[in-house]
Amino acid sequence: MVENATGLVLRTRALTETSLIVHWLTPQLGRLATVAKGARRVKSPFRGKLDLFYYAEFSFNRSQRSELHTLREVNLVETNPILRRDVGYLRQAAYCTGLIEQTTESETPIGAIFELLRGFLAALPQHTPQTQMILAFELKLLKELGLQPDLTRTKLSGGARELVRALTEGDWERVLRIRLSAAQNSELRNFLHGFLIFHIGHLPKGRESALSGSQ
Repeated sequence: MVENATGLVLRTRALTETSLIVHWLTPQLGRLATVAKGARRVKSPFRGKLDLFYYAEFSFNRSQRSELHTLREVNLVETNPILRRDVGYLRQAAYCTGLIEQTTESETPIGAIFELLRGFLAALPQHTPQTQMILAFELKLLKELGLQPDLTRTKLSGGARELVRALTEGDWERVLRIRLSAAQNSELRNFLHGFLIFHIGHLPKGRESALSGSQ
């Protein structure tokens, strides 16, 4: 059965000498894996259409035997090229996609989380990579997952609690204007590190690099 979707490429990997596995994040179907047969061939119709954080409309044949479906067509909408030109942006985007992959189930609609990632990727290039972007993404994702910290039961300082509220509720433009002191940065980083591990077991690789993206 042929299905249509719109999504972001989260990652790709070689399946054979000529084919790729492409992992997507879509609002309608959640995380989805497809095989792009022949995508690594020079004359493939997929050539130049499948890369990290590409946003595209695509169609696929749904497999009845596994969660790996067959990609049919891809129509590019946005390539987000700036994200691949700065290693700081790339580290931050990669960590956040890893966090989504770890905390969501495949093929489960997650429209709000899809929009969260799209907004994050759009905001990243507006400034040099900033620590507060990662902290805000973690907090916003926790809220969408129903795991938002109960600030009345934490040992955070009053100032840190206000920052948690601002980072959770503020739009990305507001988040980019927030400036953390060294003490606030350390307090929030350590708090969220422990909070995330408690609730999801372990963190994806790259958190420290993502938090240090502007350094």
